[in-house]
Amino acid sequence: MSDEADIVDMRSVEAEAAAVDPRDGLRTVLALRRLTARLETLHVARAREQGMSWAEIASELEVTRQTVHKKHGRTAGPPRWDTDVDL
Repeated sequence: MSDEADIVDMRSVEAEAAAVDPRDGLRTVLALRRLTARLETLHVARAREQGMSWAEIASELEVTRQTVHKKHGRTAGPPRWDTDVDL
């Protein structure tokens, strides 16, 4: 799928979402935020397993190396879900 097709899809999704009740929209935003966090954790772990550096991963995620390492570099405890650090 091309980037252009992705943009068109996202525009139609955004337009459709704007027409729903705000409560439904907010619940959808929350679900997407949780899904995004899970996917990020999964793919960062895969990237590290395949030998990518923290700097390479950070570049792909468009955040700093320190941010991605702080969020995903922990070996114990629950993952951090604060995704707004570099926004």
